[in-house]
Amino acid sequence: MIRVLIVEDDPMVAEINRRYLTSVPGFGCSGIASNVTEALEFLRNNSVDLVMLDIFMPGKNGLQLLTEIRKEGKSVDVIVISAANDIQNIKQALRLGAVDYLIKPFTFERLKTALQTYQKEQEMIQEQNEWNQEELDKLLLHPDQTRSTSAKLPKGLTRETLQRVVKSIDTLKSGFTTEELARDIGISRVSARKYLKFLTEIGCLSVEPVYGTGGRPVYRYDVKQGHTVRIAPYLET
Repeated sequence: MIRVLIVEDDPMVAEINRRYLTSVPGFGCSGIASNVTEALEFLRNNSVDLVMLDIFMPGKNGLQLLTEIRKEGKSVDVIVISAANDIQNIKQALRLGAVDYLIKPFTFERLKTALQTYQKEQEMIQEQNEWNQEELDKLLLHPDQTRSTSAKLPKGLTRETLQRVVKSIDTLKSGFTTEELARDIGISRVSARKYLKFLTEIGCLSVEPVYGTGGRPVYRYDVKQGHTVRIAPYLET
């Protein structure tokens, strides 16, 4: 669960933002602060992953709060949600490390996209300690910048069948076998084994041999956290 602090001086707007936030799976509202002082106090006494931050507030503004957060070295990310649409405020927020910037009034879909993008990035970060350039580009660059270099499938695999496989494993979830996957989507075990091998190699699945009384192992597959991020480039058209 990603813990979020909402910093917004308008109680009605804060409540709308809370409802939007909590409607997105994987996010929870840890608290609401109406000014910089309250926000700093909350951050010093509670564990927070993400701040949804307004800029215009009585007293110190949101950018001053963001500056204080960076000075204190707090490990917290920030999405700015503000009516401030001038380039100076936008550039300053980005320079201070805001991961996204939404201009009021915004749509729920835009906020949902911001949250889900952040969620996927966190899943990728938590999964591994070392990165290659391709993986880092997927994390840092805008999707439009990486789409032209989307990954190609190995010879013999098709995007259409891969889509069916991914849909099936999302349903099977964990502990499934090659035979179960093949039966679920109506392909041969040989074909199913090729797709499972590929998904295991790119880190979407883990595999473990289970030994029965017959002596030969049955291989069972489990879906790894963040698999949707890893498979996405191979499903793009």
